Amino acid sequence: MSKLKLKKMMSAVLFGGAMMAAVAPAQAEEPMVVNVSVITMDVANTIAVNTIKACREKGIPVSVTVVDRNGITQAQLRDTIAPPVSLSISQKKAYTAVMFNVKGSELGGRANSPLQTMGEGLAFMAGSTPIQAGGKLYGAVGVSGAPDGKDDEACAIAGVESVLGDLEMM
Repeated sequence: MSKLKLKKMMSAVLFGGAMMAAVAPAQAEEPMVVNVSVITMDVANTIAVNTIKACREKGIPVSVTVVDRNGITQAQLRDTIAPPVSLSISQKKAYTAVMFNVKGSELGGRANSPLQTMGEGLAFMAGSTPIQAGGKLYGAVGVSGAPDGKDDEACAIAGVESVLGDLEMM
């Protein structure tokens, strides 16, 4: 084999190796699937029940909705004498909290924004909290029925706190 042919062959092998090395890291950095943590229906139900209990201790009949990270309802309860309209309001509060990843009380300033009029089911008011643990967003809880949204929100927080220790360990 001549030196010229050997040089060409070595150049081709080195070039091919360099190309493979350049492409391989890019593929490794972009996974083809995404792992998402979600709470189970049982956990959502536990949050809802404990939220109702927290408001009952204050003598306040409420409705509660627990949504997943996509805003889809996982659990919804209405206390015996909570106003029927409180069901849909609690769902809107939960949906808004998870979409913006903040408590409803932090969204009051957006109540007059164009988003409110777009028919997206948003409720920029106190009475909801995200479900967050271990740096992950699992969903949100919305509560309606108390005379003040801050009371609704305190009950939502109590419901989340009832499972927070277990979620933190996940």
